[in-house]
Amino acid sequence: MRIAIIGNGISGVTAARFLRKLSDHEITIISAETDYFFSRTALMYIYMGHMRFKDTQPYEPFFWEKNRINLVRDFVNSVDTDNKQLVMAKGANISYDKLILAVGSTPNKFGWPGQDLKGVGGLYSFQDLENMEAYSDGLKRAVIVGGGLIGIEMAEMFHSRHIPVTFLVREKSYWDAVLPAEESTMINRHILENHIDLRLQTELKEIVDDGNGQACAVITNTGERIECGYVGLTAGVRPNVNFLKESGIEIQRGIVVNEFLETNIPDVYAIGDCAQQKEPMPGRRPVEAVWYTGRMMGETVAHNICGNQVAYDPGIWFNSAKFIDIEYQVYGTVLANPPENHAAIYWEHPEGRKSVRLIYDKETEAILGFNLMGVRYRHEVCEAWIKAKTPVDVVLENLGLANFDPEFYDEYESDIIQQYNQKTGKQIKVKQKRGLSAAIKFLRKAVHA
Repeated sequence: MRIAIIGNGISGVTAARFLRKLSDHEITIISAETDYFFSRTALMYIYMGHMRFKDTQPYEPFFWEKNRINLVRDFVNSVDTDNKQLVMAKGANISYDKLILAVGSTPNKFGWPGQDLKGVGGLYSFQDLENMEAYSDGLKRAVIVGGGLIGIEMAEMFHSRHIPVTFLVREKSYWDAVLPAEESTMINRHILENHIDLRLQTELKEIVDDGNGQACAVITNTGERIECGYVGLTAGVRPNVNFLKESGIEIQRGIVVNEFLETNIPDVYAIGDCAQQKEPMPGRRPVEAVWYTGRMMGETVAHNICGNQVAYDPGIWFNSAKFIDIEYQVYGTVLANPPENHAAIYWEHPEGRKSVRLIYDKETEAILGFNLMGVRYRHEVCEAWIKAKTPVDVVLENLGLANFDPEFYDEYESDIIQQYNQKTGKQIKVKQKRGLSAAIKFLRKAVHA
């Protein structure tokens, strides 16, 4: 059986790896971006000098031939689902028996005048990184448009080279659609502490042409002109589906799939950023452009193609990122605008760069989520508590189990419990359990409970 995979990101490559583990099928990965799979989340570290491009490639070049995974570097212009063929931009058409669409996302553009000028780009592909690099030498100022995770990554990249940055965020506070108010305010403060010119409630109106087809300034919605030599467009991403419009594959925002990641066309599957769940699990979005969900989809689709039918289950939500110097982790349900039944314990370090937020149900007192800034908790422990609907009192008593590495990291469990006791009038006390061995014992007990 011939299996074609369009896209060599984490979703497509994971699918290929598990297909090879499970079968002897012919596997071909098609991508026009790079010869080999690389870690997209590491692009910023190449620019900052922390890594070389080859360091971001998890597999040596011989891996692909050794595992009999064919690589084709070319664009797919269209998909002929009637004849099961991929119409290629340069090479001969490619026939398939099963097709996996792992085509990722593309940066949002909202029709801004000048958005296609030279010196304008996003931060999604390797070519975007090359574009940033091409304009960085002698750059006097960059303007970044959009207040999400990609925007702050780009800001940090320029900042690492001492290039002045103006950061346009249309919201009242950074990423306030995702972060609760206190955490969002913390990141506002941290951005400004790093001498990045944060402009809240400010939108892009126009990118100015210097007369030679290159960006030289932006005009904001307030009428202000900001001189710059590079404009980063980081106002989110959308599924990369335009080339599929005439394929007969059902497309809404993304490629619509069922719980087995099948599209409406037989033998065609979609995974990763481009996939839209027809019936997402409660509390989850139809499209989730997150690294770990892409990896999970890749493994799931391989099992389904090989006859081991299994429904896609993303499990409990988690994500992680870094806001310049502040690490961020979220496990479970933590909402910027929570419903009435959600209660919170929020502790913030006096220095203003660390915080812990625990979310629990007001009625059942079951733990629902953890939001962490500058503090690490063990993923497995937090997930086990959430799955077991553990009472918040029990979580607090055993909070030391979640401490990532108490030998090297400060512990704040007592401070958090003290704050909870003051709020509730209870007298919870922390138990003296610490370290990895105690966490493992707890997990084993939880699994068998």
